Amino acid sequence: MSNKPGRDQLAYEKPEFLNSPEARSVRILSEYLDPLREFRLNHIHDTLVFFGSARIPAPEDPHFPTHTMGRYYEECRELARRLTEWSMSLTNTERKFVVCTGGGPGIMEAANRGAHDAGGLSIGLNIGLPMEQAPNPYITKDLSFEFHYFFMRKFWFSYLAKALIVFPGGFGTLDELTEILTLVQTRKLHKKMVCLLYGTSFWRKIINFDALVETGMISQQDLNLFVFADDVDTAFDILKSGLTKLYLNPEVPLPEAEIKTPAIASSRV
Repeated sequence: MSNKPGRDQLAYEKPEFLNSPEARSVRILSEYLDPLREFRLNHIHDTLVFFGSARIPAPEDPHFPTHTMGRYYEECRELARRLTEWSMSLTNTERKFVVCTGGGPGIMEAANRGAHDAGGLSIGLNIGLPMEQAPNPYITKDLSFEFHYFFMRKFWFSYLAKALIVFPGGFGTLDELTEILTLVQTRKLHKKMVCLLYGTSFWRKIINFDALVETGMISQQDLNLFVFADDVDTAFDILKSGLTKLYLNPEVPLPEAEIKTPAIASSRV
């Protein structure tokens, strides 16, 4: 918008103001309102959040690892494809579960790519980092966002999420996983959520959950906040069953214990 001749420039048109410390609250609010607008325009109310390493490339990449970690890219891609196809097939419901990732390469790319394979929407919540993080090409055009503030990015990861699928990853993945678990554990996140850790041996090696219970750092019941899966079929069945029970059949009341720990009983730790 341009001002009439002789008029001062409007505050929201001044780059020097918008990038100043005084306008920090404006920038923070923008990182809330811009995604909110696009999600409303695209009728997105429910997301399936995929976390995982940016360092596991696609099989066609010349740097594709030959060790066991390499399999996770294709398995993540296939799981995201199946979940998207299932979601798109749902009728007589406003629920459409949309894949959401951190928007970068590796496992994030694999999940966006799987949704793209199925012809569905997918979200990328990117953030500027010194390395690795650039938007992958499989994110739906209007649903690719660039964040400056980590906490606003994390807000959008958790706000619409109905399931969390966590593949092997490093510091960032651990940070995202433990923050969501903390929100659920402390009941700051009131909604019901299925949390699935993909790759039992990896996660048990990286985090000694039993030791946390033995030392009193978490309770035995906290282990019910998540489930493990080691193959696409099992993961898909757990997620489909959990999402159906929690969100597609709301007329069936859930026991209080099941609301707090929505994982399928036979698949719990």
